[in-house]
Amino acid sequence: MSSYQFHCTWVDLEKKLEGSLEKTLGEVDSKNVFARTLENPKVTGIAGDVIEQSVIGYPANSSQEPDLVIDNIETELKTTGLRKSKKGKGFEAKEPMSITAVSLDSIAGEEFATSNFWHKAQRLLIVYYLYDSEKTVPAAGYANFPIKGYQLHQFSDAEIETLKSDWTLVRNFIRKIQEDYPDENERKQHYPKLSSALRKNLLLIDTAPKYPHPPRFRLKRSAVTTMVKKNFGDNLTQLPKSYTSYTSIDFELHQIAKKYQGKTLGEIADEMGIPYDPCKQNKNLAEQFVTRAFGAGGKMSSIELFASIGLKPKTITLTKSGARTEDMKLFTIDFEEFVDDALFDESLFFEYFNNNQLLCMVFNEPSHGAPLTENTFLGFKRMAFDDEFIDAQVSRVWHAIKRLIVNNELVDVVSYDKAGKPIINGTGVIRSAPNFPKSSEGVVFVRGTSSNSTHKPECVNGISMYKQQIWIKGSYAAKRMEEEDWI
Repeated sequence: MSSYQFHCTWVDLEKKLEGSLEKTLGEVDSKNVFARTLENPKVTGIAGDVIEQSVIGYPANSSQEPDLVIDNIETELKTTGLRKSKKGKGFEAKEPMSITAVSLDSIAGEEFATSNFWHKAQRLLIVYYLYDSEKTVPAAGYANFPIKGYQLHQFSDAEIETLKSDWTLVRNFIRKIQEDYPDENERKQHYPKLSSALRKNLLLIDTAPKYPHPPRFRLKRSAVTTMVKKNFGDNLTQLPKSYTSYTSIDFELHQIAKKYQGKTLGEIADEMGIPYDPCKQNKNLAEQFVTRAFGAGGKMSSIELFASIGLKPKTITLTKSGARTEDMKLFTIDFEEFVDDALFDESLFFEYFNNNQLLCMVFNEPSHGAPLTENTFLGFKRMAFDDEFIDAQVSRVWHAIKRLIVNNELVDVVSYDKAGKPIINGTGVIRSAPNFPKSSEGVVFVRGTSSNSTHKPECVNGISMYKQQIWIKGSYAAKRMEEEDWI
């Protein structure tokens, strides 16, 4: 153990942490750590420095070993920001959790059990603070954020196996580059492919930033959010079996596909005892089919495994010719992130496309306009988004939205008929939409939805509008379905 490590007992440490709860980082800053922000308003890691120096009571250090030794057990301290959940009560993680560097010069010779990654991640003391601001704040602004909780976290046996599987994929990828390319300059041409090449196969971790910036192992934001929810009492559904890699998940999906392939969604629902109304669209029926087949039920987002790995369900309905029948809605835009100094690589947009992937439940419609329950199940495919798509398509839309909002260029555009008169919806409201990127401009676009045309709950730059979502074109989804292998 290093002399840089801080030794303490859990009894003493818990008293310090309990005494800090619901106090702001500024209120607990007995060592005047925030004074640094006067000279450097963009200093990073200020929240962690306050917890280290003012709450726990040890000086900053650059040691690669875990920060603490609690009751003679090495423990890594992580200070993590929370946001209030947009989808209901409770909290979610503000960002992924960085663990340690991906050591390109040594990882090829490491084994998981003795790796730098596991040395850091094996036992975590996580202190949570609420990032209580709708906008990005300078470092000094963190003084207003309250400390909401803490936990001494150790991963379950199944989670350890998952982390081992993820880490081994990264290790083997780097090892293969170094075996194939003895010349260092050649290796540098292939290291940047690390995050994109493994994106579809990693469950709980990712690597960022891109080489040549020193890459780091991180727990995905979705994985950290699951840890947050469990810590604050939001119990997620457990599956009856453990799945520690996408190989094991795909095997289960393949067995489900073999059993139900060729049946209509209505026949599957009847066989499983899933209730539905034959007179309605039953849009969540396919998702219920999958979760029921895994032995749970309900939404995938309420199941711990799927929530942790960021696997999102999407129903793909193809015509007999293989065309996609409709565009695909992905997520609702959080306009609070579009501020002047916001960066795309740190945005929720980037995080969604970079760390999540889609489980596509593919169906074939017997005729145009047929009810969903008459569609025939074809099987499963998984879709992940590569760096080229994110850099070209997603970045374009994010920067366009930011420009419109920050530069006050956002307007509400009225729709006119051929005679030049405003189009009136059935509810008597003039049809209009903000000048966000449309489907005619690219694969990724913005479209609003609402229960009816009179309900416009969103307000951006003084303009009332429907909730706005990010969509991708149905033609792109159909093309991707042709390219992806069946599970």
